[in-house]
Amino acid sequence: MKRTLGMVAAGVLVAAFVVAGQTAATASPRAGALQVTKECSQYTGAAGSFCTITSSNIPAIKAGWRVVYTDALGSDGTLDTDVTIGNANGVGNKLFGHVTLNATTSLISFDGGTGKFREFTGSADVTVTSDGLWHWTGHYSFGSD
Repeated sequence: MKRTLGMVAAGVLVAAFVVAGQTAATASPRAGALQVTKECSQYTGAAGSFCTITSSNIPAIKAGWRVVYTDALGSDGTLDTDVTIGNANGVGNKLFGHVTLNATTSLISFDGGTGKFREFTGSADVTVTSDGLWHWTGHYSFGSD
């Protein structure tokens, strides 16, 4: 009986270490393809105006979040500005980036943020489809936090 109890206890201990190891593995840095879609029906071109994310393949970036543009759209239709991405009330996790849209460049880059985005980096090409939806297609990585 004591031997059986000892084997059961050892098995439980091994299982606990396996689960702890798997938890640590899932908490490690993550990286991959980035695909985000947004609509811009409320974007006016003025500083502080925004677009709204409609879908994201990254669970931490939520549909309904706003992409707020720091600077206004240029008179020539170009955009070269910082952005803040987060929920509509501005509270909680935020992602910081920079977007450049002109005749030769359509790119957004990401460099950290707050909360879970503190060590988030990435970049994506920016395209717009005939239905007026904007798409970010690129790559991302979360740091060790």
